[in-house]
Amino acid sequence: MKGFLVIYLIGIGTITHFLFQDDVLKESMERGKDVYADFCVACHLTEGEGVEGVFPPLAGSDYLENNREKSIAGVKYGQQGELIVNGVTYNSAMPSMGLGDDEVADVMNYVLNSWGNTSDKIVTIQEVSELKQD
Repeated sequence: MKGFLVIYLIGIGTITHFLFQDDVLKESMERGKDVYADFCVACHLTEGEGVEGVFPPLAGSDYLENNREKSIAGVKYGQQGELIVNGVTYNSAMPSMGLGDDEVADVMNYVLNSWGNTSDKIVTIQEVSELKQD
């Protein structure tokens, strides 16, 4: 009976964690959508499709999938230099938008979970705050 109770509590705790995380992610994405509309849409466009050869796509982006920390740091500090996204080379600059760590986390959660992108790990304010500029 004691073993069953332990397993039951672990199961309930796990389910509660995932349900809570889903709510946290959903709220972060809602805020992130507003940040995206204010700061990102002019270059990356409404559906994250970007402009080939000029502004990389965020929709279905292999770069975002394979370079989580660099992507977050790029939003936080700005980014310049050559990137290859979905086989296309980009070499333009993205200035820092002056976003707070909370806004960076929110917009990254929005981008990483929109337009065919999925992330199994939520971007947290702590994760953003710990990133240093290269």
